[in-house]
Amino acid sequence: MAKVAQQYSELDKLRHSCAHVLAQAVKRKYPQARLGFGPPVEGGFYYDIHLPEPLNDEDLESIEAEMEKVVKADYPFEKKTVSADEARKIFREKNETFKLETIDQLAGSEDLSIVVDGDFTDLCKYPHARSTGTIKAFKLTSIAGAYWKGIEGNPVMQRVYGTAFFSKKDLDEFLRVREEAKKRDHRKIGKELDFFSIQEDGGPGLIFYHPKGALLRHLIEQFVKEEHLKRGYQFVIGPQILKSDIWVRSGHFSYYKENMFVFKAEGKEYAVKPMNCPGHMLIYRTKLRSYRDLPLRFFEMGNVCRNEKSGVLHGLLRVRNFTQDDAHIFCVPAELEKEIASVVEFVFFVLDTFGFKDREIEISTRPKDSIGTSEDWERAQSALEGALKSKGIAYQICEGEGAFYGPKIDIKIKDALGRAWQCSTIQCDFALPERFDLEYTGADGRRHRPVMLHRAILGSVERFMGTLLEHYAGALPLWLSPTQVSLIPVAQSHEAYAQAVCGRLREAGFRAEVKAPSETLGARIRSAQNEKIPYMVVVGDKETQAKKVAVRARTGGDLGQTGFEEFLHRLNGEMAAKG
Repeated sequence: MAKVAQQYSELDKLRHSCAHVLAQAVKRKYPQARLGFGPPVEGGFYYDIHLPEPLNDEDLESIEAEMEKVVKADYPFEKKTVSADEARKIFREKNETFKLETIDQLAGSEDLSIVVDGDFTDLCKYPHARSTGTIKAFKLTSIAGAYWKGIEGNPVMQRVYGTAFFSKKDLDEFLRVREEAKKRDHRKIGKELDFFSIQEDGGPGLIFYHPKGALLRHLIEQFVKEEHLKRGYQFVIGPQILKSDIWVRSGHFSYYKENMFVFKAEGKEYAVKPMNCPGHMLIYRTKLRSYRDLPLRFFEMGNVCRNEKSGVLHGLLRVRNFTQDDAHIFCVPAELEKEIASVVEFVFFVLDTFGFKDREIEISTRPKDSIGTSEDWERAQSALEGALKSKGIAYQICEGEGAFYGPKIDIKIKDALGRAWQCSTIQCDFALPERFDLEYTGADGRRHRPVMLHRAILGSVERFMGTLLEHYAGALPLWLSPTQVSLIPVAQSHEAYAQAVCGRLREAGFRAEVKAPSETLGARIRSAQNEKIPYMVVVGDKETQAKKVAVRARTGGDLGQTGFEEFLHRLNGEMAAKG
């Protein structure tokens, strides 16, 4: 996401300045290039450039060399305010058609700024570093295509990505993590471990779960469902489609219709659900509830569909059909803060169990385009903040990034590489209960309006799976591994004993397999290692005769020969600890 001016850090200024240096170098090498714009983004910067021929990796190296010359020259960045006519004259002479278009759009609405460094002039209002010489370490990282201003039908630009840091040490660490991230890419791991596929015949953004991937998903969902039942949630299931009237009433048609799959049947318009909340509210209002019934917690592993643009789809992380561990909690206003605090505790427990103990917490406030009264928004935000403060949890405020119906807590988890991933959300909503006329009978015998919390812990199960695979680099802990133990008989004469041990493990509740001796012993061991199976059990003459097993752990190496009961005790202990 590009950053707005008032949020620019010193590093943002450096990266934005480096984007200007990139554009300057491109213009020197390719005078026919037409420049778009180049903001800092998370992790670096980019510049959109229109060129008749596509750039390649060798071109990036050549551009970097030219950028080094600009940096060495130590040109100061000089900002000047100009009129629209002056700006047009400057960029018309340079034949910068995209700059001229931007000038026409901005003319009259604000002062225009140009930034000059050496022989280069750009249209830009955002802050910069002192000079090009302050850029000590940078790297161009990739090239992608992008429509001009993100609008289909506009010219396609070449988006050149890069990054910059204050020191070479920081740059080297960034590049190291980046290379490690490539190895951990869940799409690569998912293919290597045969977990899932995305097939052109099936359609973009649609996941086909292979047996091991489907089992992993089942294990995740099973754990989550059991924990919900322990906490008094009630399971519900809503339909996949609802009449458009419902989505109009909820407000989703006003805010999300372009991302919804809409169709007609028997002359009536329907939409495939992108969210589960309307269905849960319709279940709530099937009968009059009492204050004694509240808080009422409805939970659903809700399958939803969103018509995401194909350009933003990304493996499991951004798909068109996914499942949310979605719940809606209806409570009396006096219990709101307590209920939010309880959900936060639940979220932390689940994330800890999956191995995500490092988190960032944000509260997102009312956006410009929203529903509900100012009083209700203030009450909702106060409850969210109060719940976090009661737990001593630090948080940041993200102005204007709440849902259209209420403010929210967003919880980002950090993986093994320190990367933040959006995961859990808790949203406080006074508006939709009003729109759906939800009520409960209070202790005073009168009708009152409940408050509703929208909350998801994993968020999208698909995205969580992708995050999990990258966090563990595919080497999942024992309790989540589709295959937990691989038994490897040395020869065919040992296969019967291996099958017997496998049967006993399965009876004890473990997921075990036998790798029959159709390949060499070394090939089968390598196969189990490549599949990242937590335990390999090799059985040969000694093990068969002694009725023992030779155990090799994925993380601990060769553990030697042991009795079956001792091995089972080890497995049970690891499972109990969710290891």
